[in-house]
Amino acid sequence: MKIGFPVEPDFAAQRQHFLHAAQLAGATVTSYAHPLKGPKGEALATDVAWLGNAAARRVLVAVSGTHGVEGYYGSTCQAQWLHELAARSLPDDVAVMMVHLINPWGTAWVRRVNEDNVDLNRNYVDFGAPLPLNPRYEELHEIYACPDIDGPQRHYADTLLERQVESLGWSGVQAIVGAGQYRHADGLFYGGQAATWSNRTLHEIAQRFLKPAQVAISFDLHTGAGAFGHPMLMAIAQSAYPALADAQHLYGPWLYTLLTHADAAISETGVVARATGYASQALLDALPDTHLMQLVIECGTYPEAPMHTALRDDHWLHLYGDPRDARGRAISRALFESFLPADADWRELVWLRTRQIWERALAALPGIAPAGAP
Repeated sequence: MKIGFPVEPDFAAQRQHFLHAAQLAGATVTSYAHPLKGPKGEALATDVAWLGNAAARRVLVAVSGTHGVEGYYGSTCQAQWLHELAARSLPDDVAVMMVHLINPWGTAWVRRVNEDNVDLNRNYVDFGAPLPLNPRYEELHEIYACPDIDGPQRHYADTLLERQVESLGWSGVQAIVGAGQYRHADGLFYGGQAATWSNRTLHEIAQRFLKPAQVAISFDLHTGAGAFGHPMLMAIAQSAYPALADAQHLYGPWLYTLLTHADAAISETGVVARATGYASQALLDALPDTHLMQLVIECGTYPEAPMHTALRDDHWLHLYGDPRDARGRAISRALFESFLPADADWRELVWLRTRQIWERALAALPGIAPAGAP
């Protein structure tokens, strides 16, 4: 059965497709209810589907929806692969775990961020320690806090942005803004002041399902950065980790390794190397005794300038506008297109490549030696 990517955003439909696929595959589903509702009053939740032996010590993991609107790509691929796996048997010691829409509010409301305007990939930090500083963001913040979508204040903010782009280039601006900031709750790429519901839920899932695993290969699913229609496979971490060599051997030149730190150069992938708080690093930290190969699939969409505009307009909408009026719906449609292009070839390519990456991981899992094995 072929599950098509959605024509328009609909959280309830995405969840129904996923749960149906999990049921047909014989997966066990555990649901984590979100405290808020979707735009149609629908219940929101993160669902975890476990396929295979409950005691399996080798697990393939796929997490969708870290950035809510990007979850429509990840969710569709998860449901489609579950349909395929329904007709196959997994090895006794191998399981597949699908974490469906870890940021369900963002997916339902067609936002990249969560209910608190927090970018989850900046939220996995130690809130008991001093938070990362991003002083260069301070001179840009008024651009994103502008209360106008048009008119004199917007034109002034546009002029400020144009000056920054002329000075630094789009990549330079993205490197500053995308690095994340923890001072302005009304700003872009806000990391928050505490662990979010999604952060806490992902840690609970990791402890409950992955703590016993000897070996795991985990994929965080994203869209947006990179060349149009090109799914990049990346290892993103603060430093090289024990299973990284296995990942490089398994995927060879397909794999791009991105080590993050505050002084990192601008990454050619379009992914911000200066950011902290990535979910991929959080799982590595949460599972020190598991030989974890933590990877990211990032499917490129549109160039930096239109993507920046779509994010900026969406940010204005939820600060000052009405998501339900005509202008609000148009802004949400533009954001949806930005992260899930309607182009049929784009959609075919990202599913094909995602499936290839997963199939290679599944085939390799039985042969990967656990950490410390001779």
